[in-house]
Amino acid sequence: MLNFRDMLKSYFKIAWRNLLKNKVYSSINVLGLAFGMAVAMLIAFWMYDELTYDHYHANHKNIAQVMITQTFNNEVGTGQAMAIPLGVELRSKYGSDFKYVTLCSWNFKFIVGTGEKKLSKAGMWVQPEFPVMMGLEKLSGNMKALTDPSSILIDHSLAVALFGNDDVVGKTVRMNNKYDFKVAGVYNDIPKNSSFNDTHFLMSWDKYLTTEGWLKRAQTQWDNHSFQIFLQVNDNVDIAKTSAKIELITQRYVKKEEGNEHLLLHPMDKWRLYSDFENGKIKGGRIQYVWLFGIIGVFVLLLACINFMNLSTARSEKRSKEVGIRKAIGSLRKQLIFQFLSESILMAGLAFVFAIILVLIALPFFNVIADKSMSIPWGNAVFWLVMVLFTFFTGFVSGSYPAFYLSGFNPVMVLKGTFRAGRFSAIPRKVLVVLQFTISVTLIIGTIIVFRQIQYAKNRPVGYSREGLIAIDMSTPDLYGHYDAIRNDLIATGVVENMAESSSPTTDVYSNQIGFEWDGKQPGTNPLFGTIAVTQDFGKTIGWHVSQGRDFSRDFPSDTNSMILNQSAVQLTGFKEPVGKIIRFNKKTYTVVGVIDNMVMQSPYTPVQPTIFFVDLNWSNIITVKIKPTSPFKEALPKIAAVFKKYNPASPFDYQFTDENYAKKFSDEERIGKLASIFAVLAIFISSLGLFGLASFVAEQKTKEIGVRKVLGASVFNLWGMLSKDFVILVTISCALATPISWYFLAGWLKNYKYHTDISLWIFLVACVGAMVITLLTVSAQAIKAAVANPVKSLRSE
Repeated sequence: MLNFRDMLKSYFKIAWRNLLKNKVYSSINVLGLAFGMAVAMLIAFWMYDELTYDHYHANHKNIAQVMITQTFNNEVGTGQAMAIPLGVELRSKYGSDFKYVTLCSWNFKFIVGTGEKKLSKAGMWVQPEFPVMMGLEKLSGNMKALTDPSSILIDHSLAVALFGNDDVVGKTVRMNNKYDFKVAGVYNDIPKNSSFNDTHFLMSWDKYLTTEGWLKRAQTQWDNHSFQIFLQVNDNVDIAKTSAKIELITQRYVKKEEGNEHLLLHPMDKWRLYSDFENGKIKGGRIQYVWLFGIIGVFVLLLACINFMNLSTARSEKRSKEVGIRKAIGSLRKQLIFQFLSESILMAGLAFVFAIILVLIALPFFNVIADKSMSIPWGNAVFWLVMVLFTFFTGFVSGSYPAFYLSGFNPVMVLKGTFRAGRFSAIPRKVLVVLQFTISVTLIIGTIIVFRQIQYAKNRPVGYSREGLIAIDMSTPDLYGHYDAIRNDLIATGVVENMAESSSPTTDVYSNQIGFEWDGKQPGTNPLFGTIAVTQDFGKTIGWHVSQGRDFSRDFPSDTNSMILNQSAVQLTGFKEPVGKIIRFNKKTYTVVGVIDNMVMQSPYTPVQPTIFFVDLNWSNIITVKIKPTSPFKEALPKIAAVFKKYNPASPFDYQFTDENYAKKFSDEERIGKLASIFAVLAIFISSLGLFGLASFVAEQKTKEIGVRKVLGASVFNLWGMLSKDFVILVTISCALATPISWYFLAGWLKNYKYHTDISLWIFLVACVGAMVITLLTVSAQAIKAAVANPVKSLRSE
């Protein structure tokens, strides 16, 4: 054991001396490995966060959400909106399968207040079992208290914001200046990697049912899909089998033409990564990005390992005498392999130290881009065990090829001085350089395509003007019934061009309905339309474009019985001359007075939904204000806030910019694009670092040849071309390989979007030319340095 310890000590001592002896090459190796390891670690943190999404909830393996698949307008869609009677049916008839079944609302924003403090926070109406089922961590009070309609549960951050560090249980909060609740319990803040992260309070479902008349009616309406249902299966109950069992239970209560409903259970463990559905089946989702970045992480680390291999084998002649002497005095090949592996592991260890520093520096910036709150788990023993294994693995991969290559030298030839690396010895290095730049160029092409797709969707005509629009939720009763007064006061400020109310903002469609009838409608069909109630000023406020007929107007009192269709709705109805046509809905007759261009209100990557607009103040819950282009926001917003304070004094002025809300629709793609671009830059940097090392070695190796050529009259340009030619050829081969590979995978990725860009030839040219320029800049530094050197110094020994 002592001899083995001494041997290890000797190996690492020699490794350390070699590292110090060759500072430039050692620095390149350590720096390259450090960057590669740092990238791999950041990606691993990101993947772990994604793969453990929702795992905060203790029962996550048994929790599922009820989803519904319906067929409308010849398209199959899967959504989360459910009917209240379904929850009752599941609880009463399938009780042996489920431990809990809970109905709840969507996550709505409320004005939460106590005394003078007023905050805008999001929360949900839920049935009493919800907090226990979701495993919320109790800090104080009772997590089962929502059986009392006057109770509310709040999270820790909201409790501190409202009451400081006081005991809040039993204190009163007022919601939307309308409901009073007693705080029955406080739960720990739900972490960022949970689907309920933005849920800051939970209110009693029984209280919810008593607030509005339509909710009372909804308790028996199977076609009113306005709620969510979550459930927890009993232990040893298979979610997939139970999903098949409940698939058709709604069909006895709804007509086939009302959507041909099929139910399914979507397990919590798949909410984040498998959220895309096709024909009622899970198609995929963010999991493709998880695997994509996992592959990128492996490749970037591989690039750093390739640098180590290339530089180690390129300097083989420098180590050949050492190998020859060691073999001559009795060293076995396996001992030499161990020696060289110990050197690479030592370098990997040093690189890991620098990698940790790089991760510490980069993590805050990385969290902002990735929208995460990740940190290094310093006190986690498993993390350190994984990091030790990761370091040894990196060292082994980096050093394996050089170790076997160097240890295989013939000692007789080496000590006779007749050893030469051979004309084919550079082929493996060239292959590795080609592999490096193939990966790098592929990443560059991928990044360009992602950003091009985002820009393509951003440039899509949206059908209205987002500039200067702000949206205000009508969250309190104080804002209702004062439409004309608020509008007149806003226009009187001199900074507002117009104002309108609607049942949906311009960046979403909250309501979808069937039951529309018209002459010529195809029998047996029940098309689905988006339905938005607006005031007469809505179109003028947002600047939509009327292509046929007219806009709604205060000059036409009959507009309360009128409709405006978008182009998609006209296509669905089949109207050739839509203006003047009659549509019947909810036992009421409407006349089509106008047609507008399609407005992109939902996903910018999909076709625009058929949508109908009609005048109805009773539905309105969104105020849209158009600020004059000549009025700076800093001046306009205080004046607008003063008007809202006049009519809604108990609530803060909470608004959202329409253009910012629209920009959020691109957030996932932009986040992926930014991360991919960072990794592409780092991949090029690591590859260039290795290229720099190889170029300096080649220049050093050809010092005498360069001297002779200079004496014979070769110019600096000739010598630069000679030293750069091989590297240019290698990068050209890389581009030739990267082009079809990237085209194949990116064409498949773009097919996920119905509205997508094309793949142009110039993208490949830009990526390849960029890689070539970077290569020439990297190699030129060493090539020119060698070319301008004094040949007398290099030929003195001759």
